[in-house]
Amino acid sequence: MSTAAPRLRQAMAGLHTWTGLLFGWLLYAMFLTGAASYFREEISQWMRPELPALTQFPAAADSTARAVATLQELAPGASRWVVDLAGARTNVMAASWRIGEMDGNAMLDPLTGRALAARATDGGEFFYYFHFSLHYLPRVAARWLVGLATMFMLVALVSGVITHKKIFANFFTFRRGKGQRSWLDAHNALSVTALPFHLMITYTGLVTLMTLYMPWGADSAPSAAQIRPALRAEMTALLPAGVPSGVAGPLADVGAMVREAQRYWGPDNVARVIVDHPGDAASRVRVVRGDAGRVSVSPRYLVFDGASGTLRQVRDQSGPAAETRGVLYGLHVARFADPVTRWLYFLSSLAGTAMVATGLVLWTVKRRVKQAGTEKSTFGFRLVERLNVATIAGLPVAMAAFLWGNRLLPLTLADRREWEIHLFFIAWALVLLFAIARPVHRAWIELFATTAALLAVLPWVGVVIGPRERGALAGFTGFDIALWSLSLVLAGIAMRIGPPKG
Repeated sequence: MSTAAPRLRQAMAGLHTWTGLLFGWLLYAMFLTGAASYFREEISQWMRPELPALTQFPAAADSTARAVATLQELAPGASRWVVDLAGARTNVMAASWRIGEMDGNAMLDPLTGRALAARATDGGEFFYYFHFSLHYLPRVAARWLVGLATMFMLVALVSGVITHKKIFANFFTFRRGKGQRSWLDAHNALSVTALPFHLMITYTGLVTLMTLYMPWGADSAPSAAQIRPALRAEMTALLPAGVPSGVAGPLADVGAMVREAQRYWGPDNVARVIVDHPGDAASRVRVVRGDAGRVSVSPRYLVFDGASGTLRQVRDQSGPAAETRGVLYGLHVARFADPVTRWLYFLSSLAGTAMVATGLVLWTVKRRVKQAGTEKSTFGFRLVERLNVATIAGLPVAMAAFLWGNRLLPLTLADRREWEIHLFFIAWALVLLFAIARPVHRAWIELFATTAALLAVLPWVGVVIGPRERGALAGFTGFDIALWSLSLVLAGIAMRIGPPKG
């Protein structure tokens, strides 16, 4: 019995090492782009500098009425209109519609309802979708890959706690300049600092796609054809549109419907309006509650008869299972968060990013010591070492290139939105070649320094060539300041690495 605990820790150490290594590079990318996703609205606004900043917020009912009037001109034959209202973190209304098999969309000014012109970009949505759907891969395959990596992350966290029997005590110990010992201290400190967050974000990440990973309950039920739509109705406000009557019927005052919803939820809690079959006597309007101020993302909405404006249904609660899923999903995406909580999520995600990075580096540091007396390092060691450089120091370069592409690509470029994303991956591929060609130590320094320089200059590029309604100095935004702050951090890392020893 006395040897059971050491044997368990030894087994868990091997499990921890290899689960962390096999998916470490993907997990690093998921953590870093996931951290950026907590400010995706702010990133999207920065990447569309043509759009005016809101100095006042109109009443939701008034802006909705204006949006409906505009959609009656832009998409009179649509089977569905969807309007996402402006709010504290977004300065425009996002409208979309479907006509037959064709989808359309526009950004609308909440003050006037008119359509706004802006450069084609995915904005912060790219980082958000990349962190759980990747890119270029089939969506289902990508999400299965991400789910497998997330499960490995959960295993690595649990096995790491078991392996490091003094992990909490070691949190208060950091020995600088001690090589492998310093990297282990840093890894332990970063792991413990936000360990509850890491466990929560990993587990809830699996819950967000639970119907993809575990579909068998609904699929194997005798009434699966009925259960699937019911399950979807429990988790989303995007219900089937129903059948149009074929009889023309004017749409009632949608602004009045929004005001009715505000009496249920409060003046600032309406986020979306969905109109099914506008212009038909059987039209239906759903006014959807936003996620601000509540942890759960389970849908809350009111359903109105589109022609008469009569309230037909109040959906203000979910079943226990759906609500549990809604809370866990809500904890992951943090749409409820105020600015302070959002920053805590962001910093904790960065701690997770650094935790994965230090673990990957620690793997090479340990094996460099073991191979110090040999004439030539192994292929596996060299591969991991270069992939570490290309991922840990290279992904920030790719993210900076994505932002630079937003400012420099011609506004009239065909498929401009896609080319911003292509530029991200082109830059990342070039970084991989750079990491292979350069000495490892120099590559670390040069890539971190490159990203620091790119982020430091980028806000000035936006002021010089980007449209701004204010003067140059007044045109700097909070996001620009965040770029400068990140630039200083990365420059500090580059300087801290320093010249190679010996």
